[in-house]
Amino acid sequence: MAEIDLENPNVPPDVLVTQIENTRADLARTIDEITDRVNPANVARRTTDRVREKISQIDPLVGGAVALAAVSVTCFIVWRRLRK
Repeated sequence: MAEIDLENPNVPPDVLVTQIENTRADLARTIDEITDRVNPANVARRTTDRVREKISQIDPLVGGAVALAAVSVTCFIVWRRLRK
């Protein structure tokens, strides 16, 4: 987009109108992008996607060890309650 010298009184009105329309369209796109970025549903979706991506990168052996530890702790807690 060519910049127009606003100090020059010889700028044709149709050129000014075109520049104003282009500026409005750019502002509308910018506002739409900002709205999309801060929309709570979109933020939650992006966060969920990032968490799923990180979880999918966990080594299965580590994931299995974590699951085994969780099951072991749960079994221990149940055993202690039954023992009382």
